[in-house]
Amino acid sequence: MKKQFIAFALAFMGSMTMMAQQSHVNIQYDPQRNTENITPFSAQVISPEVHDDHTVTFRVKAPDAKDVKLTGSMFVGKDARKQVPFTKGDDGIWTLKLGPLTPEIYFYYVIVDGVQNVDPNNTFTGHAAMPAFSMLFVHGDEPAWYDPKPGVPHGSITTHYYQSSVTNGLRDMMVYTPANYNPKKKYPVLYLLGGSGDLTETWVMHGRANWILDNMIHEGLAKEMIVVFPNDQMVTRSHPQHTELAFPLVEKEMIQCVIPFVESHYSVKSDRHSRAISGLSMGGRMSQYVGLRNLDVFGSVGLLSAAIEIDETPALRDKDFNDRIDYFFVGGGTYETGFMARHERLHEQLDKLGVKHDYYVGGGGAHDLVTWRHLLYDRFLRQLWNTK
Repeated sequence: MKKQFIAFALAFMGSMTMMAQQSHVNIQYDPQRNTENITPFSAQVISPEVHDDHTVTFRVKAPDAKDVKLTGSMFVGKDARKQVPFTKGDDGIWTLKLGPLTPEIYFYYVIVDGVQNVDPNNTFTGHAAMPAFSMLFVHGDEPAWYDPKPGVPHGSITTHYYQSSVTNGLRDMMVYTPANYNPKKKYPVLYLLGGSGDLTETWVMHGRANWILDNMIHEGLAKEMIVVFPNDQMVTRSHPQHTELAFPLVEKEMIQCVIPFVESHYSVKSDRHSRAISGLSMGGRMSQYVGLRNLDVFGSVGLLSAAIEIDETPALRDKDFNDRIDYFFVGGGTYETGFMARHERLHEQLDKLGVKHDYYVGGGGAHDLVTWRHLLYDRFLRQLWNTK
């Protein structure tokens, strides 16, 4: 009996290592690979099902629907905003096989009779200060640089709540500390902002910033640092005067509330050379506004698919700007860069002014987290704290 129990236990543990298809038992790099052929709890069908050849099968049970399509961030360039039709079966299940796709994390929507929805069978749903979307994990042969890897020690994510003197309300921030965080040691701090409609947890939930940092620090590609994810939503994004109202408010929030809180709760270096601010899209524009208007506070600034007019940050015209900035990064995605792109225009203006900056375009994405994860990993975190 004992031998039978041990054999059963070993078999059970072996099956646990293979658990996938949205089981949520372990944190996996391939959570939508179908290894058990079990429909997720409360779902009607298995969707999405990601195959090892990087194709994906989507299914929707909608017997009364007349038209079902799919759109998402996997469609870029000339295919941007593409809508691909499903095929209806006799059982009322609509099916679509897509790909092969480049291994990545994408978001997508199912459009049923003209109404955009999340995939009702997918348990990985993203949310922000805007309608929810479904997540698609197309796995490679092994964990990627944005996945948790075996043998890599993991840092911690802590959520803090504080009373803001700027908004007169309760607000939140998240803080990443590296795996070997030692309160007797002083760390540099990166303040990393989300974009329009994002929430405090966007960079962790969808941007995978904590896993990226774990891997890069472990491999010696980035220095140990503390990363703060503030809530940069200061005015509802749909407000007609959003920029005029929100940008000065986020500057006050950072200077008066966020930085003092962090420096009173964590063992951090408090000189400007050890503070950086960066963000994606709107958060990048806010980073330019806040960082370049407060060069006595921040030594490094990173703009990910973002830029505001030079006149809004007049320090860029100062003759001594290059001496006052440690690292100034401007970057964008492969499929969002052109003469109309904000970051491209800013790059050209900075070149004319003789402003030193690191300009990089790549990642294979558009204006999305495929791009922003890559910019963080491929360039910004590698160079941050290493330029002087």
